Amino acid sequence: MSTPEHEQGPAEASRLAAEVLDQVERAVVGKRDALVMVLAGILAGGHVLIEDLPGLGKTLAARSFAQTLGLLFTRAQFTPDLLPADLTGSFVYDQKRSEFDFRPGPLFTGLLLADEVNRTPPKTQAALLEAMQEGQVTVEGQTFPLEAPFHVLATANPVEYEGTYPLPEAQLDRFLLKVVLPIPPRVAELEILRRHAAGFDPRDVAGAGVTAVCGPDDIAAGQAAVKRVQVSPEVASYIVDIARATRESPSLSLGVSPRGATALMRAARAWAWLTGRDFVTPDDVKALAQASLAHRLGLRPEAELEGVQVGQVLDSALSSVPVPR
Repeated sequence: MSTPEHEQGPAEASRLAAEVLDQVERAVVGKRDALVMVLAGILAGGHVLIEDLPGLGKTLAARSFAQTLGLLFTRAQFTPDLLPADLTGSFVYDQKRSEFDFRPGPLFTGLLLADEVNRTPPKTQAALLEAMQEGQVTVEGQTFPLEAPFHVLATANPVEYEGTYPLPEAQLDRFLLKVVLPIPPRVAELEILRRHAAGFDPRDVAGAGVTAVCGPDDIAAGQAAVKRVQVSPEVASYIVDIARATRESPSLSLGVSPRGATALMRAARAWAWLTGRDFVTPDDVKALAQASLAHRLGLRPEAELEGVQVGQVLDSALSSVPVPR
């Protein structure tokens, strides 16, 4: 970015966001809408879960964002034998000094790619909870703060895919957004093949021309600007009514909590800022509702047997709430 984000107002946000997204799209093709969602989650100060079937570019998207945002980047491959200490770090005995030293794990970074997070058992998944919620890690009774900004971009295969562990509700609730990467349109798929035929290596996003266009200070300034985006009492009431409508749905055993309503407001603020406004509209709320709320809902068993989808229930709840004018 030619000018730091902290010198820009909301009117420049669209241009700045486009600069970031253009860099990411040097590696990721045909997924602009999903990439905007990921960027909104980061600017809202949250963590993002990227979910879909294998081979649709989840890991590539996470690598590309780390590169273009200029953050210290680490990757943790989640496997069935991964231990909590493999993420948090552990104390190691130094024989020369006869002391134990703490060696930090991959959580000590700016952006963590938690790759295939639902391929590891719940005990290890839970090792992420404190870091994601509190911005710190506790090992053997000692607490170590994580430097800000700290974000988790986690990739996951759908739970019905063989060899996965469903993420518990407490873990899902730590993700501000869940973004589903779509299958690209035909023209984009042809472009993917063309790039690979020309030598594109998805493990080397820098080699694809993806460069850093901002850094931690710019991200922190953007997040501060997002917090200043205004939410009118009418829009706040609209968000609360949406959350309450999910709790009253006969198809759901688990509706949106107050924290979920707060997450929707945070995401809508970031979305508004990215579109160059300093105030949230009901359309911003509707645009982010599925990504910020659907993964927080739980279907009743009888609804699952009837083939009801969470997205359908959320759409119904949204349509039942009057839109403020």
